[in-house]
Amino acid sequence: MDVTTPASAPWLIVGLGNPGPEYAMNRHNIGFMVADLLAERIGGKFKRAGKAQAQVLEGRIGPAGPASRRVILAKPTSFMNLSGGPVNALRDFYKVPLGNIVAVHDELDIDYGTLRLKLGGGDNGHNGLKSMTKAMGPDYHRVRFGIGRPPGRMQVADFVLKDFSSAERKELDYFVDRAADAVECLVAEGLERAQGAYNS
Repeated sequence: MDVTTPASAPWLIVGLGNPGPEYAMNRHNIGFMVADLLAERIGGKFKRAGKAQAQVLEGRIGPAGPASRRVILAKPTSFMNLSGGPVNALRDFYKVPLGNIVAVHDELDIDYGTLRLKLGGGDNGHNGLKSMTKAMGPDYHRVRFGIGRPPGRMQVADFVLKDFSSAERKELDYFVDRAADAVECLVAEGLERAQGAYNS
């Protein structure tokens, strides 16, 4: 966390995906899956966020007492390539420092199920990140969930908008659980600790 950011500042955790049941189990929607599990752990339900195109849930992450962190979980209800507008609106509304924003998203250049956490960087062709960076700049946290590269000559757009394979689904719950753990560790204990525990 930036030394200028007060410990009381809220965190905004954004699961990236596309709205609608037809996209629910797509590889591109892994951010929504992780956000849904975090919501389950917090014990609340998403609700529409005023004027922002997003569903939100407010709660706390970390140990009980003063060490816990206030968080806003969010799932933009715009499509992936328009994620930046809703996220920026939530950032302004909740007064979240840029360094307290976490984007959870699929990552093509990492093997399936592998996690990598980082602060800032490029978008690597990911339309959700591209939109967020255009709206706010690049200096937010990313929890990158590996989905691997498309097989053969399959186009990237087709690959990310397909559901996880039956073989992948056997381990999907475990990997989503681990990604949610990584987000909680990042918020409660900081990037370095989370990278040490979850980057592989």
